[in-house]
Amino acid sequence: MHRARIVFNISKSGQSERFASWLLNKPQTAAVSVNANRLKSSTAAEPFLNGSSSAYVETMYNAWLADPNSVHASWDAFFRNATNGAQPGAAYTPPPNLAPYNKNEVPLTSLVPSSGGMPSISAGSPINEKIIDDHLAVQAIIRSYQARGHLAADVDPLGITTATLPELGMRAPSSELIMRKYFNFDEADMDRVFKLPSTTFIGEKEKALPLREILNRLEQAYCNNIGIEFMFINSLEQCNWIRQRMEPPNVTKMNADQKRLILARLTRSTGFENFLAKKWSSEKRFGLEGCEILIPAMKQVIDVSTKLGVESIIMGMPHRGRLNVLANVCRKPLHQLFTQFAGLEAEDDGSGDVKYHLGTYIERLNRVTNKNIRLAVCANPSHLEAVDPVVQGKTRAEQFYRGDNEGKKVMSILLHGDAAFAGQGVVFETMHLSDLPAYTTHGTIHIVANNQIGFTTDPRHSRSSAYCTDVARVVNAPIFHVNGDNPEAVMHVCNVAAEWRATFHKDVVIDIVSYRRNGHNEVDEPMFTQPLMYQKIRKTKPVLEKYADQLIAEGVVTAEEVKDVKDKYEKICEDAYNQAKQETHIKYKDWLDSPWSGFFEGKDPLKMSATGVVEETLVHIGRRFSSPPPNAAEFEIHKGLLRILKSRMEMVDNRTVDWALAEAMAYGSLLKEGIHVRLSGEDVERGTFSHRHHVLHHQKVDKATYCALAHLYPDQAPYTVCNSSLSEYGVLGFEVGYSVTNPNALVLWEAQFGDFNNVAQCIIDQFISSGQAKWVRQSGIVLLQPHGMEGMGPEHSSARLERFLQMCSDDPDYMPPESPDYEVRQLHDCNWIVANCSTPASYFHILRRQIALPFRKPLILMTPKSLLRHPECKSSFDDMKEGTNFKRVIPEEGPASENPQNVRKLAFCSGRVYYDLLKQRRDKGLEKDIAIARLEQISPFPYDQVKAEIAKYPNAQLVWSQEEHKNMGSWSYIEPRFRTLLQNQKQIRAKSQSKGGSWLSQLFGRDESPQTNAQETETVPRTISYNGRATAASPATGSKAAHNKELRNLLEEFCVL
Repeated sequence: MHRARIVFNISKSGQSERFASWLLNKPQTAAVSVNANRLKSSTAAEPFLNGSSSAYVETMYNAWLADPNSVHASWDAFFRNATNGAQPGAAYTPPPNLAPYNKNEVPLTSLVPSSGGMPSISAGSPINEKIIDDHLAVQAIIRSYQARGHLAADVDPLGITTATLPELGMRAPSSELIMRKYFNFDEADMDRVFKLPSTTFIGEKEKALPLREILNRLEQAYCNNIGIEFMFINSLEQCNWIRQRMEPPNVTKMNADQKRLILARLTRSTGFENFLAKKWSSEKRFGLEGCEILIPAMKQVIDVSTKLGVESIIMGMPHRGRLNVLANVCRKPLHQLFTQFAGLEAEDDGSGDVKYHLGTYIERLNRVTNKNIRLAVCANPSHLEAVDPVVQGKTRAEQFYRGDNEGKKVMSILLHGDAAFAGQGVVFETMHLSDLPAYTTHGTIHIVANNQIGFTTDPRHSRSSAYCTDVARVVNAPIFHVNGDNPEAVMHVCNVAAEWRATFHKDVVIDIVSYRRNGHNEVDEPMFTQPLMYQKIRKTKPVLEKYADQLIAEGVVTAEEVKDVKDKYEKICEDAYNQAKQETHIKYKDWLDSPWSGFFEGKDPLKMSATGVVEETLVHIGRRFSSPPPNAAEFEIHKGLLRILKSRMEMVDNRTVDWALAEAMAYGSLLKEGIHVRLSGEDVERGTFSHRHHVLHHQKVDKATYCALAHLYPDQAPYTVCNSSLSEYGVLGFEVGYSVTNPNALVLWEAQFGDFNNVAQCIIDQFISSGQAKWVRQSGIVLLQPHGMEGMGPEHSSARLERFLQMCSDDPDYMPPESPDYEVRQLHDCNWIVANCSTPASYFHILRRQIALPFRKPLILMTPKSLLRHPECKSSFDDMKEGTNFKRVIPEEGPASENPQNVRKLAFCSGRVYYDLLKQRRDKGLEKDIAIARLEQISPFPYDQVKAEIAKYPNAQLVWSQEEHKNMGSWSYIEPRFRTLLQNQKQIRAKSQSKGGSWLSQLFGRDESPQTNAQETETVPRTISYNGRATAASPATGSKAAHNKELRNLLEEFCVL
């Protein structure tokens, strides 16, 4: 086959080349006429001729003259056209293009439908560039509506835009200014028919529409009562999915039954608030007035999700509307809600919480789908968004225990206020967990009850972004803004959101734009700060009245039916109110959001299991943990790690453990017993101080890893160790939620450095410290917090031990009576456990004790840094095997313990400072004069064991040694408790000592005079003194020299006798 190279020169006609004209360079099915110089029978004037091609063409021409059949048909056609007087460049006729078109290419002839009233593009017809430009303009307009239609959408039920238009009553900017800035059509063009691009579904089955209809449908889809932000999503499939559900005409239409259901739910939502307002007019309840549509919206999301397979939904929300959600979404028994207003005493333990902070757990039948559904509303403090990560953690845990790896059975719904959603940083932290492998919940539905105001602050002063929902854009979540006074539009958006989550398992946001009919609460006066807004609100009819009038006008319901539904619900409330008046007590357990079925039943509440482990298990775990992947010789491990594994194996052979090995044995032994272990936090896989190395990485293959603890036994429980995002508030909240879901799991969060818990203080204060007292909700979460004054500066030294001790609930003036179950009884009564272990064996036992207890308490652990590699910080298997347990106090075991009568000083300490004191005592040769006892558990205070140690050294001066400053660390906690203990530990001394002698001789009762009789003696309380750094504002100095000087002074003072 002969092939010729054809070059087209397109005439520009003196104008710059347009994009539409450029398209004509592509071969099309329609013939495109191209201007060139005139040519008759000679081929010399053809534009493709040059020095080399002319000879070839001449040869072909001579052959054609001799026999037209001797050349290819295309040459035959070309020469015939040329000799018949075709214009230069027009003699060539391209063959039909049978190849498929590339992506985003269409044939030129398809641009203008034959019915469009315009001439079609056919072979030989001149090109009208306006046709092409107009089609491109229409496509640009369609895209503009899709991208910016939300800016002109009528989503504000008050008809004001507080962010940009101060004049009351002004509507949003018109769509012409936003979407049609380059609109060059006039009225004559409005009936022209344009082909619709593949990126719109406004035509449904129609491929082309008149311009007027295109604009009308776009206005209805994007500028009516729903504004959609989705064009930032970087997936064409997802964008088209949304377009399919939002663009077709009448897509929001509901049938009569659906409308009646909306009306019934709206009636209940409004009726509940009205009933509370009537019965308790002066009570704070943070009602939903102005956003009553929230309840039907939530129920619609739940209905659709249940239909799509969801069986359990965990919800988190602020206080506004919480009581209504509990009553009408969860169907909490109304009399239990109403008793919260009665001021009754509780019949169970705990301090409780205000009614609009409480959570609940309900299992019920969904009447719409006829399927069972579990609903949990998590308790939340006044920190509006603090519950977000807690809900996500609880959701993830439920998915894990159900084996729901795709989130098809368990999902979360988070409710937000507009000001909090934009203003609270934890929202951003939680959003960024949404797609992380170890934290994803496979899509959350966020619903914003947008009051267009935060307390007394309007959006102009509460956020810099256009919308309160802009934070969701960072995770490609579609955002649906919807007018809260259009119930059917709200229901449609809820349907789409639920389907989106079920389809793509990604987050989605529903922004219900509404208003707040009352002030911040029912006794607040909003006219002080928003007079114009509230003038408008007072003239606005409630949505129930508007919708009822609409349905009556449509003939869907009658006025009598509307009144009947309202009266029936009011009677239900009255009956529940009368029942509530019969109650004499409230029960905190009725509000538990995370029940542990079967955990407490049949257990002795004061019996603790053993924490020691058989040596065979320790050896097996130690060897597995110290070995590379089995049967994987090609798995290349870092040389430094090979040395670490070798040293671990040597320790196992020598029956000793360091900190990392003890931790691995604690986790591994629990995994063997079927206890799931989850360790989370920043850099936990390796460990901040490169000591843990739970995940080994292939040095040549990306993502090839090995975790020994996940492969200890064939039937072990799962082990999860996961590096988190650089977040404390969000991640700790997530792990708290994870820990309250199932008691048979050890959930740990490790701070990169202990003081980083500052950022998560809200979770620590509101959920961990007080969660059980407020909400009857136990948690066994463990906080690992590297702590120690090691010259690393103010921010990498202290985990703020004093703050945790200050929040301990035990009474410093009360010493519990001794009993056989003294330890477990103390643990049962406390709000959390605070410990600062000094040996790997203590660490091993205290971790296992978390599961051995018949209840769950949070554990706050100060963990070491330099001790991770300290040669003396080792433990023997003998301290961990069967028959051993956690030692709350480690007594002196050296020479001083052999002759306690002669010991002159008994020092109590906790944590790593013990090794500094030990070395100083050894260097000074004071092993017989100074005894050192270690408090491994600081709170609850181990009165019984401290008492025994004090009694053992009757002549010793008592001192508390700590490395922290005096106003920090344990001193302010232990001092009053030592005082309480020592009030019952009197020291007998001669009266003459009170009249003379040195201070030390008086203190220690050392007197050379002959023994006096009983009448010449007196009893005095023993006291404890402080040894440590002086008070300071900063947790530690930034100067290494100053640090060393402080430590030197501490140790020298310790040795003074």
